[in-house]
Amino acid sequence: MSETTSVPDTTPAPRRRRQWGAERPKPPLPAVHERPSTTKLILGRVAIWVTVAMWMLYVLTVVVTLFFAGEFDTPWRVIEGASYVIVVTFLTFSALMYLVARQGAFERFRTHQRTPRAELDRHFAHAHRPLTVLVPSYAEEPAVIRKTLWSAALQEYPSLRVVLLIDDNPNPQGESAIARMTETRGIAQEIALEMAEPAALFQTTLEEFEEDWDAANGLLLVEGAYHDAVDWLHRFAARVPREDHVDDFFIDEVLLGLADDLESSAIAVGTAIAEGSTLPAERVHELLRRLVWIFTAELASFERKKYISLSHEANKAMNLNSYIGLLGGRFVEEHTEKGIMLRPAPGGARADLDIPYSDFVLTLDADSLLLRDYCLRLVHFLEQPENATVAVTQTPYSSFRGAPTRLERLAGATTDVQHILHQGMTYHNATFWVGANAVIRMEALDDILEIENDNGFEIRRYVQDRTVIEDTESSIDLAVHGWKLVNYPERLSYSATPPDFGSLIVQRRRWANGGLLIMPKMWRRVREQRRAYTPLSLGEVTLRLNYMASIAWASVGLIFLLVYPYDNRLVSPFILLGALPYFLAMASDLKYCGYKRTDVLRIYGFNLILLPVNMAGVLKSIQQGLTGMKIPFARTPKVKDRTSAPLLYIVAPIVIIVYSGFIAWISFQQGSWGTLAFSLVNATLATWSFLANVGIRAALVDTWYGLTDWMWVEDADAAAAGEADAAPARDWRTVLHEGHPAPGARGVDEIRRAAETRSVLPASATPRYDTVPAVGADDADFRRPSPVTETRDENVSVSA
Repeated sequence: MSETTSVPDTTPAPRRRRQWGAERPKPPLPAVHERPSTTKLILGRVAIWVTVAMWMLYVLTVVVTLFFAGEFDTPWRVIEGASYVIVVTFLTFSALMYLVARQGAFERFRTHQRTPRAELDRHFAHAHRPLTVLVPSYAEEPAVIRKTLWSAALQEYPSLRVVLLIDDNPNPQGESAIARMTETRGIAQEIALEMAEPAALFQTTLEEFEEDWDAANGLLLVEGAYHDAVDWLHRFAARVPREDHVDDFFIDEVLLGLADDLESSAIAVGTAIAEGSTLPAERVHELLRRLVWIFTAELASFERKKYISLSHEANKAMNLNSYIGLLGGRFVEEHTEKGIMLRPAPGGARADLDIPYSDFVLTLDADSLLLRDYCLRLVHFLEQPENATVAVTQTPYSSFRGAPTRLERLAGATTDVQHILHQGMTYHNATFWVGANAVIRMEALDDILEIENDNGFEIRRYVQDRTVIEDTESSIDLAVHGWKLVNYPERLSYSATPPDFGSLIVQRRRWANGGLLIMPKMWRRVREQRRAYTPLSLGEVTLRLNYMASIAWASVGLIFLLVYPYDNRLVSPFILLGALPYFLAMASDLKYCGYKRTDVLRIYGFNLILLPVNMAGVLKSIQQGLTGMKIPFARTPKVKDRTSAPLLYIVAPIVIIVYSGFIAWISFQQGSWGTLAFSLVNATLATWSFLANVGIRAALVDTWYGLTDWMWVEDADAAAAGEADAAPARDWRTVLHEGHPAPGARGVDEIRRAAETRSVLPASATPRYDTVPAVGADDADFRRPSPVTETRDENVSVSA
């Protein structure tokens, strides 16, 4: 095969300098979890019972010794003691749920049997229900998107569509924004063209075998074709630049990992030929068809913001909903005064947009990567008769190893430990959909569909966007309708973790927001199940409760312990003994995931400096509950340069450190040795975490930026440009269509001034009409379809 050139040779950019204490490059953990020993399972059960026993002993000690003995003889002392017991109880409950979830995970890992390769081939020889991969993207770097789409396009699945849902402004301003948008729009076609040559070659090889079904000759075809595929993957991998640890993973695990898989099959077939052995013709057919499936995919891109009839809500949920609502439909584009509308195409008429129906939908974040058999194994799981009521299956994502910063390494450690807990939640039927990746039945999405009318347009909501954790609420919606969710017990997906403190703040604040708002919906389900005499298990209820609300009570509880100098008589050795199993178990889990046991102390300090971030997310939930106003969806930045942290989240950790030291000093003077020890540990670990993960220099820069940000004002030219961009909302077509503005609305004089401002804008600020003609464009531009619209670049559909 000749070598294609759509991914040109480039000189790789310098790799990010590795921080001291960061992780050395290492391969990812095996896809199949290590089978836990009997000793590990026994110790896990012991840890659960020790935690419960120590809590009970502590409560009995406090209640009997202090309250009944009259030690707390004033109302304030009673309140103080009761609040301390409540805080300890909630924190102990969270620790207990951690132990319960991990125990369930290890029980699953012990019994999991991986489906053999031949069984997958046999199953998909007869089942070809289509799968559509949806990759929502907003302001992502093209290089990040490209790797994600490649990992999806190379999935071995018989009927696969990969659609990039571009959510950026379809009319970008500025050279860099235009260049990025242009490159992003071309990625789908670029990959399709790259795959076209091997796809055509292997399709020809398959047809050659199907002409005579000669098994002996077929083995020779298989061996040669597999070696051709391996060579193609190696050549392609050699042209991909290695700029960071994510590139290393993409090349080594996605591309070369697939090459190694195919090469092992080629060697096995070659050995069989040398021994004079043969295989059934059907098996040879499966082997050749496998190559066709790997290199054949339909790739497309779609931009909902080009159509005024689709929702423009600024969140990932509505980006997904907009496209899912179009599946199985044929549409024509109708140009109106305000923009382009999608209308159902009359039967038999030509359609501008034809979107095939799909039985399964895979949602995949634009910064995530899939291993080669993700789709095959998860759809095979869903199609088993015993899993007919499973709506969502996924492999909770793992982290890319070899992170160059200490913070990214530590965030990756928490991600990998969380992967274990999610697997354990499935053991108790308490699975939550984790939005980075999931295979979903369309039948289940149709069950939770809500339709509303917005300005005369039908808006379909499959995934709720009421909160910024849309996957969590959808999990409850699916459970209410009788569907189950299952985490597949393997590591088949990976996702990026924030590389710096600023981007981590965005992510963790979003995670902490919304759980409290979903709680009433869960409690309604608990009551309904009880009334139907099918009560939920204690494990499911408690794990779901902890998942949605633990950030709230843990944040409040830790603040109480940090701020208030409790009476030393409330501190008991039973508290330490009750917390010890949790910390020992987490240390063991970190070691199980390839980290250091001592990272448990780093994670504790890490959570201390993130306490203000979590609290901010909780307060946002309360704000939304009181006002009914949605909280804007904040996407986690995925950039190579550092993201600045808001001033509050720089100052607040320093306050925690200083105040912990102050409480330690007061406790030393009062002889409260338990409080002294607790405060010193907090001050020490928080200080270390702040220095290691934020840094003095970055803290000073972000503090200065936060203090001086008020001094900067919007540039007058930029403001005028923004006004001009908004002006076309009421051009002459709109005036004729809607009439004069209502009293108090923006008047004709303002529109005239904005139009005059637009007329003197520099060329670089002039709105581009290369996609959707904006209302207010010149009459000629409005009447003449743009080249992009004519060629339907918004939905490049090239079958490789």
